Amino acid sequence: MFERKIHFVCGLMAAALCAAAPVSAAQWQPTKPVRIIVPIVGSTNDVLARLVAPELGKALGQPVIVENKGGAGGIIGTSEVVRSAPDGQTLLVGYNGPISINPTLYRKLPYNPQKDLIPVTLAVMSPQFLAVNPKVPARNVGEFVALAKAKPLSYGSVSIGSASHLTMEMLKYAAHIDVTHVPYKGAPPAITDLIGGQIDAAFLVPGNILQQAKDGQVRLIACTGAKRFPSQPDVPTMIEQGYPDFIATSWIGFFLPAGTPQPIVDCYNKEMARILKDPAVRARLEQIDFEVVANSSEEFAKWIRDDTERWGKVIKQAGVEPQ
Repeated sequence: MFERKIHFVCGLMAAALCAAAPVSAAQWQPTKPVRIIVPIVGSTNDVLARLVAPELGKALGQPVIVENKGGAGGIIGTSEVVRSAPDGQTLLVGYNGPISINPTLYRKLPYNPQKDLIPVTLAVMSPQFLAVNPKVPARNVGEFVALAKAKPLSYGSVSIGSASHLTMEMLKYAAHIDVTHVPYKGAPPAITDLIGGQIDAAFLVPGNILQQAKDGQVRLIACTGAKRFPSQPDVPTMIEQGYPDFIATSWIGFFLPAGTPQPIVDCYNKEMARILKDPAVRARLEQIDFEVVANSSEEFAKWIRDDTERWGKVIKQAGVEPQ
């Protein structure tokens, strides 16, 4: 826990001292409410942010406010954090799309994820599930591929350039099929249309689709993890269904603007790890089918470099034209 600043002058001058002198992780505290920007609407990113925010606020001695800034495949919210002052007052809940996919998917971005943001920690990760509307007569990937070759099918994604978009592009490339892409602004509208039959299929993370599968509103036919998902042992992986090396994991992590002093980064990394590993928080995250990671800033930075290379290869192989 951090000691509270109770002296009026210290509180008044904290921001100036932060810029003028080295910051001690043991001393640093935010001087006003902290903002956590979620760059996608109605997602598991939002769930994670709102789960972490109250505990982080207790540790920092300031309210932590979650703000949804969705749109443009995560670019709008991410850009806002990039433009924010590097004073520890603004964090980003980042994920595959705007961080490791967009650099290849877009010809020009208003930010460079590996230069304009500092990774704090990779918080959670999970595979995706290939879900179909129950009226789609496919109970495995082989049947889905055969159906796609016989008649037009459509699929939804949570946004252009998201993992849910490009994972289907991986399958289209690997299976030599064509499935029409229908992008949405977040998971909820995509799931609504999947249940309603307006689209035939979608790749979605567990937290967004398992309840609907349990209720019989959709059917799960594949998992994109390296092994079967613990809560869905009857759903085989893509690898088991004849697609070697077909692994597509989604992840969520926390970032700060470039230029943030290292002690502040260390402070957030320490507090995030403590919160994420708290038994009650971990239990809640596992309940919504997340695997908790909570690694170091350096480990997360390497993960991003590798993930960017991996998705870049997918985009090029699938022939997805940069936007």
